[in-house]
Amino acid sequence: MSDNLWGYPPASGRAPGSSLIGYKVEATDGGIGKVDKHSDDVGAAYLVVDTGVWILGKHVLLPAGTVTRIDVENEKIFVDLTKSQIKDSPEFDRDKHIGDSAYHDQLNEHYGRHRRI
Repeated sequence: MSDNLWGYPPASGRAPGSSLIGYKVEATDGGIGKVDKHSDDVGAAYLVVDTGVWILGKHVLLPAGTVTRIDVENEKIFVDLTKSQIKDSPEFDRDKHIGDSAYHDQLNEHYGRHRRI
């Protein structure tokens, strides 16, 4: 995982400005869903993943720093988290996530526990 939780790691292969919508997301122990939305904002980059039937349609927000590699050819994004860590993440709320410091604090606490720096 990146030192910067809210920025894509330089070695991830992220090309700013290109769309990641529809890319499959792979946890360390298997697939978790597809990218529904993403942001490249400096200091606030993230992926919103639609987990489909895996977690009964739940959407999760993954900070960009959890991305380890982006495979553009196969449209896959690999993250340094297990399915369980993602499943246990704070619930994503489309109406609150942008600019909600309490929600970002929850995410920092949750994903910060799993960092391998």
